[in-house]
Amino acid sequence: MPPFAHTWLPFIYLYGVGGVFFLSGLVIIKKAKAVNFEKKRHRYWWKITLFGFFYYMAIHALMILAALYL
Repeated sequence: MPPFAHTWLPFIYLYGVGGVFFLSGLVIIKKAKAVNFEKKRHRYWWKITLFGFFYYMAIHALMILAALYL
């Protein structure tokens, strides 16, 4: 089995550091009042954006697990 540094460390770095930038972008969007949560469409796309980040993170984790154990 490959060592932790070759399998999970890049994953943690990608979604840890990338997640910080992603969330800081969301904070900037919210502080700039570019999103209005009273509008249904804005709430919809905010949820889609968050879901997309976690969806790709989950798919990536599943593919790593599949590569390691299958």
